[in-house]
Amino acid sequence: MKQLTVQNIVQQFAFEILSGIDHLDRPLKKTKVRRPGLEFMDTFDFIARGHIQILGKNEVNYLHTLADDECKRRISNLVEYDPPCILITSNQEQPFGLRTFCTENGIPVLRTPDTMGVASAKLDSFVISAMAEEIAIHGVVVNVSGIGVLLRGKSGVGKSETAHTLIGRRHRLVADDIVVLRKLSPQTLLGTHNQTNREFLALRSIGLMNVVRLYGRAAFQEETRIALDIELTEWKDNSLNNELELDEKFTEYMGVPVPYIQIQLQPGRDVAGLIEAAANNWYLKQQGYSALEEFMERLEPEFEQD
Repeated sequence: MKQLTVQNIVQQFAFEILSGIDHLDRPLKKTKVRRPGLEFMDTFDFIARGHIQILGKNEVNYLHTLADDECKRRISNLVEYDPPCILITSNQEQPFGLRTFCTENGIPVLRTPDTMGVASAKLDSFVISAMAEEIAIHGVVVNVSGIGVLLRGKSGVGKSETAHTLIGRRHRLVADDIVVLRKLSPQTLLGTHNQTNREFLALRSIGLMNVVRLYGRAAFQEETRIALDIELTEWKDNSLNNELELDEKFTEYMGVPVPYIQIQLQPGRDVAGLIEAAANNWYLKQQGYSALEEFMERLEPEFEQD
């Protein structure tokens, strides 16, 4: 997990710093923000520490209804959970005693005009992605009709050329040559570029091209969830037997399983079209449809007659 600090989120979202500017180097330890409830009451072992605490209108209004001493006591309970920072939403005024307790404990207090829901969603999305475990691999990532596809294969096999053909069919490039894979959850793998190769596609005999400059903004996408891992390989005679593939194959990246397909290359073979077909077939499976199951159901009456 990568190191992220309060300074990083302040820069990302232009949060207003109400206090604690000297403590923006505090590390973020958890990927989810928390909206305090029981934290105001007391310290409990079953409540995780180290989360960013976010105060919406309900929390701030509650604290404003309390007498000064009681408000300070509630805030001191919240501080005991060691949040890297406290964020006040909707540009609300600080509750009494918040600045004092946070200053004493070196906890920055931030403020945003965003509502609780918007601020929470933004922070969670950014922090989860930024702190995710990641690896860099050789390959190409494209978004095909909203479905993320990782293309792999030996150097020179035609990954970038295939991506170029897909762009011509109104699909999107995400990354070429160096692909960064981020593990967002045990089931979710995100594919993106490494900033240096952002928007660039390298084609043999042609050179480096910027797909946005050539084909417009719609030709590029910053990141995509990886749904398919497709390996492009050289053609091997007598190796394709048109099997029904009863057992789906998977590749694992950082423990996340991704459906795997191998496509063999041969002059005249519409590889981009096969990738589109694979992506559309994956989508149908997510909707609960299986062509194989339907085919087997059609065969059942014949088996029963035998």
